[in-house]
Amino acid sequence: MIGISKLYCGTVEPSDVLRYGRNSRKLPSHLLQFSEDKKPVVVWNVTRACNLVCRHCYASATPGPAPDELSRAEALGLLDQLLSYQVPVVLFSGGEPLMHPHIFELMEKVARGGARVVLSTNGLLIDQATAARLKDLGLSYVGVSLDGLAEAHDRFRRLPGAFGRTLKAMEAARAAGLKVGLRFTLSRDNVADLPGIFDLIEKEAWPRICFYHLVGSGRGEEMGSAALSHQETRQAVDLIIERTQKLHQKGQPTEILTVDNHADGPYLYLKLKGEGRAGRAAQVLELLRLNGGNSSALGIGAISWNGLVHPDQFWRGLVLGDVRRRPFPEIWNDPDNPLLQALKHKKNHVTGRCRACSFLDICGGNLRARAVAAGGDLWAPDPACYLTDEEIATLAVP
Repeated sequence: MIGISKLYCGTVEPSDVLRYGRNSRKLPSHLLQFSEDKKPVVVWNVTRACNLVCRHCYASATPGPAPDELSRAEALGLLDQLLSYQVPVVLFSGGEPLMHPHIFELMEKVARGGARVVLSTNGLLIDQATAARLKDLGLSYVGVSLDGLAEAHDRFRRLPGAFGRTLKAMEAARAAGLKVGLRFTLSRDNVADLPGIFDLIEKEAWPRICFYHLVGSGRGEEMGSAALSHQETRQAVDLIIERTQKLHQKGQPTEILTVDNHADGPYLYLKLKGEGRAGRAAQVLELLRLNGGNSSALGIGAISWNGLVHPDQFWRGLVLGDVRRRPFPEIWNDPDNPLLQALKHKKNHVTGRCRACSFLDICGGNLRARAVAAGGDLWAPDPACYLTDEEIATLAVP
């Protein structure tokens, strides 16, 4: 994740320790505990069942659960593993996680175990009673998917009226005292709605929004032609930066992030330099180095509904292990898995322009799942990187 509001506007935000604190020895003493033995944020796709059939669903969710989903006992046992391993966050996703028959029990167990509980949902199952229950069990944050204004969102979700129902769910969650934010996936089918989305953010005063770059995984593979071109991506990121700054100038410090294209970090740094803000650019460069870029198989991992472990939630074609056979910590730290170990040090293995890029320690090689999807080469450059050859050489120029 690239914190646009943090980096461009200099805000202090709740996830700064997770994003910039771990994996660094240049920290205040009270944060050093997070710098050693980095544990992953775990995205758990707790069920494949979903009440929608969205066009870009990376999990290819289905109306009902998969036949091999973890049982209640297995799911509780998995959480025991994650909690004893001291993962900082368990993000419940799906499918639609609220369709899981034991979802409240599972989330409550995580909260009582001391980890943060995050819910990623389409929102359609959240009413006042459900929102109150989520608040009572200790939910830290609920991210609701919104993929445009009414027409675009309903088209993505393949459900007329989904937009209005989503807004109603977000209001119910906020009324219950939950922190609620948006998740928006950028594509040619909805990028024109960006100004309207920012208008909505300003009107509703939502505290957080994540703009995801499209990943061709699951049903998202069918949306290849809808992916933004490099120029379109630059224009979208420029608009996000501009509107983020305007929100902050108006005294509305919304947390704005972009996700799944770590070229956004160097691009923001170069933008600051081009604006003559050399001091802030240098500070941003240091924060980006602390962050380290793409964290697949290191700072983030994913577990499927059937217990299979993946480097991240979008890379379901690569299985690192099965929690039905081995505990998660053993899978995650297996010294005898050469591919896993290579992924934990991916900057040493990427090829092509990635290898020569002066921002490699900041980007971390970007998303390997895109490289694989584009040509089958795990270590090839991510085709979504939109930096020019001149830009990637910037830090190498005296």
